Amino acid sequence: MSPEERERYSRHLALEEIGPAGQERLLAARVLMVGVGALGSPAAMYLAAAGVGTIGLADHDRVRLSNLQRQVVHRTATVGALKVEAAAETLRALNPGVQVETLAAAVDEGNAMELLARFDLVVDGTDSFSARYLLSDASYLLGKPLVHGSIFRFEGQVTVFLPGQGCYRCLYPQPPPPDMLGDSDQVGVFAALPGVIGTIQAAETLKLITAEGEPLVNRVLLHDAMAMTFRELRYRRNPSCPLCGDHPTIRRLVDYVAFTGATVAS
Repeated sequence: MSPEERERYSRHLALEEIGPAGQERLLAARVLMVGVGALGSPAAMYLAAAGVGTIGLADHDRVRLSNLQRQVVHRTATVGALKVEAAAETLRALNPGVQVETLAAAVDEGNAMELLARFDLVVDGTDSFSARYLLSDASYLLGKPLVHGSIFRFEGQVTVFLPGQGCYRCLYPQPPPPDMLGDSDQVGVFAALPGVIGTIQAAETLKLITAEGEPLVNRVLLHDAMAMTFRELRYRRNPSCPLCGDHPTIRRLVDYVAFTGATVAS
C-alpha cells in the first residue's frame, strides 16, 4: 500500500481482524453489485469506502426524482442519467483508488454467466423475484458467494448463500403469485430502511472477502424498522432443491420472467 492508502485505511489497519493482510484482500477483490438503487446505494458506497479494489455496477435504469428519497448514491443533478454512471461518479469521488466497471443493461439469462464469472462475489440489490432467482442460480452454478438483501415497506432481510450450503430456492422453492406484492413503483418504502439493509450487505461482503467473522450463512436476519427489532431465522440446504440438492435438475439458466410470472417491464 502507498502512504496515502495507509492513511485512508488506517482504521482498518488498526483492527487485528483486518490489518494489512485483510486490507490487501479488499484491495485485490472484485465485487459485482447488481442493482444500483435503494440497496445498491449504501452497499456500493461502503464497499468503495472500505477499499474494495474493483466494483462492478449493473443496472439498466435511469435516475428518477422519486429515487432520491432513499437511493443515496444518486444526486438531484444526476436525475435522468444512467444509474450506473451516476453511481460510478459518486464512488470515484469517494475513493479515487477504486476501479468501477459499469454495465448499463439488465442482467438476464443471456449475459449473467459471463458477467458474474468476472467477479469474486455478487451482491444482490435487485427488486424483483425473477432477478433474485437468476442471481442465485448463476452464482451457484459459477461457485460464487451471493449476498442477498431485500426490502418491503418497513421490513428487510439479509442472508448469504455459499455454494453447497443452500440457495434462494431453499428458502423460496416457488415464487409468490405475480400480483401478491404489487408493482415496486407503487409500493412505499421507508427512506432509511435500505440504508440499514444495504449496509449490512456491505458488512457481510467485507467479512467474506477478509475471511473474518461469522457470515449470515443458513441464517436470515429479519429487520422491522417500525418496531426497531432484529430477529434471526435459520434454514438448511434442502436436499430436494432442484439447484443445490442431492439430485439437481437445474444445470443452466432458464427463462426467469416466465418462471416467476413477472412482466418483461418488471
